Amino acid sequence: MTISPVQTFSPPAAIDDPSRSKTTTSKLANKIALVTGASKGIGASIAKHLGAAGATVIVNYATSQSGADKIVADITADGGKATAIQGDFSKLEDITRTFAQIKQTHGKLDILGNNAGVYSFGAIEQVTPEEFYRQFNLNVLGLLLAIKEAIPLMGTEGGSVINIGSADGSMPPANSAIYSATKAAVDSLTVSLSKEFGSRKIRVNSLNPGFVATEGSQGFLEGDVYDMAIKSTPLGRVGQPEDIGPIAVFLASEDSHWLTGQRILATGGQTW
Repeated sequence: MTISPVQTFSPPAAIDDPSRSKTTTSKLANKIALVTGASKGIGASIAKHLGAAGATVIVNYATSQSGADKIVADITADGGKATAIQGDFSKLEDITRTFAQIKQTHGKLDILGNNAGVYSFGAIEQVTPEEFYRQFNLNVLGLLLAIKEAIPLMGTEGGSVINIGSADGSMPPANSAIYSATKAAVDSLTVSLSKEFGSRKIRVNSLNPGFVATEGSQGFLEGDVYDMAIKSTPLGRVGQPEDIGPIAVFLASEDSHWLTGQRILATGGQTW
């Protein structure tokens, strides 16, 4: 499968309204949050919104230290607390090292935002075992292993696990067999784990965006796919990372104390 190189992308100013993420609150005061894959895109927005809500945020990145450092700087500039930790969550040794560092530094974890992921689209003729394992090792196995490491760090007050899935898990487009299967798996394991950990006051939900304009979607921001996304979305535009961050804060906070095992579609009403 061919993977287009990531390009720099600046969201339209009319939609990416900075005022929506600048208000600092104490909704998540004294909470420790880890967001994986948070150096850009949806993960970066989630990290910044959690920080603005009062959480101490651990910004995980696999390769882009400069991107992660920028997110940390943005959070701290707004009065929040954040640090960056490198770790490739497709590798067990990186996962265990990351959580060992969190335990040593903070002694606990209250919020896990499982955002790290990869994707590639292509016809069935392009499917290979290597590409299958590349996507499943991070999108599913890495996510599961992260939860396994996080649970012991969540105390008697419980915690919140937010798995970043995708609308493609339940509404898969053509040429997305592997990626859509990984996100369907995220939906399924979210329900299973919510039942496993409910007695420990640990809530597990899946936050599933639709089409979101990020660095990774740069190649789809024009043409038939883009036009179809807008036409099929009642709110009349594609999503922005700033649309997703506040929903993650809701799922991380006590405002959603009665929600677990849920698949939250954040698609602007998109139905394709």
